[in-house]
Amino acid sequence: MKMIDFRSDTLTKPTEEMRRLMYEAEVGDDVYGEDPTVRRLEERAAEMLGHEDALFVTSGTQGNQVALLTHCRVGEEIILEADAHIFLYEGAGPAALGGIQLHTVAGTAGVLSVDDVRKAVRDENDIHQPRTRLICVENTHNKAGGRVIPVEKLRELYLLARERSIQVHMDGARLFNAVVASGTSAQEYGEYVDSAQICLSKGLSAPIGSVLTGSKEFITEARRWRKRLGGGMRQAGVIAAPGLYALEHMVDRLEDDHHNAKKLAQYLGSIPGLQVNVDAVETNILMCDITASGLSNDAFQEKLTEAGVRASNFGEGIIRFVTHRHITAEDVEETYSRLSGVLKGLTVIK
Repeated sequence: MKMIDFRSDTLTKPTEEMRRLMYEAEVGDDVYGEDPTVRRLEERAAEMLGHEDALFVTSGTQGNQVALLTHCRVGEEIILEADAHIFLYEGAGPAALGGIQLHTVAGTAGVLSVDDVRKAVRDENDIHQPRTRLICVENTHNKAGGRVIPVEKLRELYLLARERSIQVHMDGARLFNAVVASGTSAQEYGEYVDSAQICLSKGLSAPIGSVLTGSKEFITEARRWRKRLGGGMRQAGVIAAPGLYALEHMVDRLEDDHHNAKKLAQYLGSIPGLQVNVDAVETNILMCDITASGLSNDAFQEKLTEAGVRASNFGEGIIRFVTHRHITAEDVEETYSRLSGVLKGLTVIK
């Protein structure tokens, strides 16, 4: 039985064209700035975001941490949404690496309210308080179920940041999902942030890497932090080549993933004991509430395994499903058929 794997869009494998480009890539020593393929990738990413320069990094987490370390000094503070990836899933990097404090603010569907952020900004003249140096946003928001930050909301936060001399960083690991879902260009999103991290190895299907974008001055300092963190690479063109291909050829197809996620949400929501807010499924992530099934997360995942399906435990009573290039419309149909069978006869809690 074929395993249908919804754990993450990080499972995507490079296309045959990506593999060919890796083999043929023109390379040089990137630490010396001499890898032409890396430079083409960085220039293309910067152009797409409307920023001056960019830096190729090994992962989204590294890109975020390099950005935070570049923006902030020891003892300063960052405001970010309470369920942000940087807060929950990056190993306390800001504290461990930079002595930076995180100030979390609860958002709605992953989106920060400008009024709540305004209240959270510290008094610059009060020596008892840390300086607020940075606001971080996540687009799309993973923990909120792949929700999109509307560009109007981002603009409001950016204008507040400018009033208070604060910088804005966007964790755009799945930014192009937001672009496809909203119709807002990456450049328009980039207009309202000082730096952005975009991931190449999720829905875009490149095997490795992210790109950090910003001003020339910012990227110059970020390059120093990348080196400090052991992220300086040599003949990195072999992994930059599929990343460049991803940016140029793999964005539009994300719409297929979004369509499959919405269809899966409808199917799962029709199974007794499962609840999915179909209207909240905007991109390729959906959160399935299994509370009414009476099953624990572990027991539910045993049922998934029995059905030849994989998904992620995302907190008590919540299972996350993520669609990607290797999930077809037929896989969605088959998942519904299999789960309907193994979950048949459950006593549903009302």
